[in-house]
Amino acid sequence: MTVSLLDPYTGPHLRLPNRVAMAPVTRGRADDATGVPHPAARDYYAQRASAGLIVTEGIWPHRLGKGEPGVPGLVTAEQAAGWRAVTGAVHAAGGRIFAQLWHVGRMSHPLVLDGAAPVAPSAVRIEGEYLHTAAGRRDHVTPRALETAEVEELVGAFAAAARAAVGAGFDGVEVHGANGYLIQQFLGTNTNRRTDRYAEPTLFAREVVRAVAAAVGPERTALRISPGSTDHAIDEADPRTVYRALLADLDPLGLAYLHIVERGAYCALADLRPRWSGTLIGNLDGPEPTTREAAERAVQAGLADVFSFGRLFIANPDLPARFAAGAPLNPLRPTLIYGGGHEGYTDYPPLPTPAHTP
Repeated sequence: MTVSLLDPYTGPHLRLPNRVAMAPVTRGRADDATGVPHPAARDYYAQRASAGLIVTEGIWPHRLGKGEPGVPGLVTAEQAAGWRAVTGAVHAAGGRIFAQLWHVGRMSHPLVLDGAAPVAPSAVRIEGEYLHTAAGRRDHVTPRALETAEVEELVGAFAAAARAAVGAGFDGVEVHGANGYLIQQFLGTNTNRRTDRYAEPTLFAREVVRAVAAAVGPERTALRISPGSTDHAIDEADPRTVYRALLADLDPLGLAYLHIVERGAYCALADLRPRWSGTLIGNLDGPEPTTREAAERAVQAGLADVFSFGRLFIANPDLPARFAAGAPLNPLRPTLIYGGGHEGYTDYPPLPTPAHTP
């Protein structure tokens, strides 16, 4: 039987009306002083409730996890209240939503962190890239290497943020272990030069996921990885060995899902799918948005159960309906992805409703 992206999906812990997930996409519209999501976030996510599953933009679980202006947090009561409005609106519209917990590690700047230095597994600076601050583009600084006790505290911070997420009405949490951020910095060959127990590249990832699962239940816990990715100057000398070991440890937990971003020479979906017994969400991170056809081929080949789309969901709040109708897609307005208000955020039009004929 041929599987379509529009077919329902039933897994060990997820029951979805379709296999079209909304990938996490940073939008930079939270209040920068408080980390509270923009009031329009309620409408933005509710508009996209027809996705099989929504994964939010990255949310910082610790004040040093914030990477740029306008990124929301989930550590204060005010932030949790803002997210509670979002989850309530999504559920009222019939949707399902996971919070992505995102610590950027070295991908930050003192101008973003109220003067504090960014932290990382080791004091390794990113060369040849810049990042955005409220004062404009800035070169990266050398991060401060985390003490062993600080790494242990961060494990607890992820668990506390997960509890806050579930308390705010989220259906679960996705731990961001991909795209060159803190967890992948521990996994990276060039970014983890530690000599303590966290020199073992998978240990921090395993401890975070286990702590989150203990806090909110494995059925509400997910992990996103991007094996072999070189995002933000990450180098993984042997991703096959590292990620096979990571999955061997985490697969028995019975997590809600594993979210694999495939980018680069390592064919992560083909290699890791047989090593994951639970739900697997696939993503192809290329220079152009993934097409429905490419995603459907991956699902039909058994490489993923569900497929996530980021840029297409920004511009098309009713993406599953457009797929079903074979309708044209709204073009993305790239200059309006980050920051601002409603424009380029909640004003992308849905398909016209057919006129009713008596």
